[in-house]
Amino acid sequence: MKLYHHFSEFKRLNNAVVTIGTFDGVHYGHQKIINRLCELAKATGGESVILTFFPHPRLIIDPENQDLKMINTIAEKAKILAGLGVDHLIITPFTRDFSNLSPSEYIKNILVDTIGVKHLIVGYDHRFGKDRAGGMPELEAAAQIHDYKIEVIPEQDINDVAVSSTKIRKALLNGEVALAAKYLGYNFSLHGRVIKGDKIGRTIGFPTANLFIEETYKLIPADGIYAVTVDMSGQSFKGMAYIGQRPTINGMTRNIEVNIFDFNQEIYGQNITMTFLQFLRHDVKFTGLETLKLQLQKDKEDTLAYFDTLA
Repeated sequence: MKLYHHFSEFKRLNNAVVTIGTFDGVHYGHQKIINRLCELAKATGGESVILTFFPHPRLIIDPENQDLKMINTIAEKAKILAGLGVDHLIITPFTRDFSNLSPSEYIKNILVDTIGVKHLIVGYDHRFGKDRAGGMPELEAAAQIHDYKIEVIPEQDINDVAVSSTKIRKALLNGEVALAAKYLGYNFSLHGRVIKGDKIGRTIGFPTANLFIEETYKLIPADGIYAVTVDMSGQSFKGMAYIGQRPTINGMTRNIEVNIFDFNQEIYGQNITMTFLQFLRHDVKFTGLETLKLQLQKDKEDTLAYFDTLA
């Protein structure tokens, strides 16, 4: 898959089969649309193109609302789309100027002149252009002028996509990572850099790697303990992750930490990927570090027991 971060990098195609959307999560509903995109491109001798936006349009149109959290970072999304066989992914900056394009300018300047659209797959309720003034009537009228065909994604499929995205976010915010995986078709993960912590875990026999997530828009699951795998430098390890404010030591910040089993290397500064498999328990405040240690020993036993069920 070829990746573009601006329209200026893209060379117009002769037969572009295009769909447009944020595709956050790239879950089963999205995959159905993307599979159709690739199928149509193959059937017509064209090339599949996904046009997506970053940052999310809602963050630009409504900058006061920063509560929106995304299931995927833009890099994670690109990796998943590449695996689905998409030929081209255009991640265009969603700016005020872009949002102010009229519907006719959007169609001619972007879809036709820049991308070279010949087939367009869009939802029945697709809106675009300044103040979201453009819709199916504008697309259909322009198709007669610019010679492209439109395939409409039915209302039921669009509703399924929206419902699935909502369910995934809700599941993750409730800690239900196994349920989220069923909707996604893959396990949710966090990718970040290992930073120094206060090393309290080492004093009770459970050293942890503290994870820093650079992308502030990335959704973080509910506080608690999870069974996870940790991937780094081409290797995969089992572990248990903690998300929370460490109430036992009166912590003030929300931490993301992982105790990697059978591992004792220094990995400060390294990037790791933590994949969530199972929720174990909620975060609670213990009477002291010794009580916490006893609970962590049980958590480890529960985590290993979970991994045994996968064997």
